Amino acid sequence: MNHFFVFNGKRIKNFLFLLLAAVLSVGVIWAEKDNISVFAPQPPAAIYSVPTDRKVIALTFDISWGDKRAEPILDILKAKGVTNATFFLSSPWSKTHPDIVKKIVDGGYEIGSHGHKHDNYSQYSDEEIRKQITLAHGVLSEMTGRAPNLIRMPNGDFDKRVLRIAEELNYKVIQWDTDSLDWKNPGVDTIIQRVVTKAHPGDIVLLHASDSCKQTHEALPTIIDQLRAQGYEFVTVSQLISQTDSKGKTVEDPAAWNQFA
Repeated sequence: MNHFFVFNGKRIKNFLFLLLAAVLSVGVIWAEKDNISVFAPQPPAAIYSVPTDRKVIALTFDISWGDKRAEPILDILKAKGVTNATFFLSSPWSKTHPDIVKKIVDGGYEIGSHGHKHDNYSQYSDEEIRKQITLAHGVLSEMTGRAPNLIRMPNGDFDKRVLRIAEELNYKVIQWDTDSLDWKNPGVDTIIQRVVTKAHPGDIVLLHASDSCKQTHEALPTIIDQLRAQGYEFVTVSQLISQTDSKGKTVEDPAAWNQFA
């Protein structure tokens, strides 16, 4: 009889030890709950802005057609001493405008991909999404001598599949937090007002250098002057991302953004 109770006493002791260990583990998990996501795999997401206390801002320009707007914009950036900006180029446009592409490269500006076909990639199969990104990558790498790793999807359209495939191809999908709506040609003052009043530290600003946007180059000098007057420094998207190790403002699967480049 005594042996029976001694044996069960050991089992009870072991059980209590395991229970205590479990309680301590739960406590550690609770205490570190805000840090667990650092180690957990994160789904790919698009970057709209970057949290930072520094007054830095990224001007970005999408180009998919035409030859009348890009060079005046480049001339303005040079005249204003803006050495950091990011241009998202479609590959068919790049192939037909090598001189302008060279001017962007020679200006030291960052080049990202704007894809191949200017279409909503969320409507494509996985294979076709991969093909469109890869085709553009090959063209831009050859023409610029640099392999781009940033992409802005045509029309700003993407879904979870597009994000996943872009990440597999070593691309970050870049969106924007401030939309100039310059593609609507709403008036120079309206474009200036939208950008200057909505700008914030870590912001990514969407502008266009395609021929359909007839007022961007007229608004740009004042945008630059007024943002500088507010204390902003212009950086590329890559420089902006490097400002912090924290996650930027991201969206994993938004509705389509119906923009025209």
